[in-house]
Amino acid sequence: MEQVYLGLGSNVGDRERALERALLALEARGLALTARSSLYLTEPVDAPPQDWFLNAAAGFRTALSPEAALAACLEVEKEEGRVRTVPRGPRTLDLDLLLFGREVRDAPGLTLPHPRLHERLFVLVPLAEIAGDVVHPRLGLSVRALLARCPDRGRVLPYAAAASR
Repeated sequence: MEQVYLGLGSNVGDRERALERALLALEARGLALTARSSLYLTEPVDAPPQDWFLNAAAGFRTALSPEAALAACLEVEKEEGRVRTVPRGPRTLDLDLLLFGREVRDAPGLTLPHPRLHERLFVLVPLAEIAGDVVHPRLGLSVRALLARCPDRGRVLPYAAAASR
């Protein structure tokens, strides 16, 4: 069994429901949920104008291969209505395979760890909440250290605080 971390995001429709349904659908496909972060309201980064995202990170244990885990993520995205028409455009659900144990891969369609993980606050903030001491297998730094060095200046707000405004 490998420990796997995913980034979850949505900025179309009922964002909270999409993230909840995604966790259940992933569990039904062989990914056992071990941890989940709080929800964060995040500013779109390097994207066309669109609504802010609701983002989170989740940890799972799985016997699936990295390819099978990625296929499960893509199936769940499709079930939630994800359509890939505009690069980095609005989406009902976005599931990113961030870390898969200590796996390092550069294959067509699958790079592990996620190639931009260390550059994105909207990924690092929730991931640090549940896996701050996990070490990035390529960079040799913990998620917490990557967060401290992250060049991204996009806004990441705790969702409960943002929703109460």
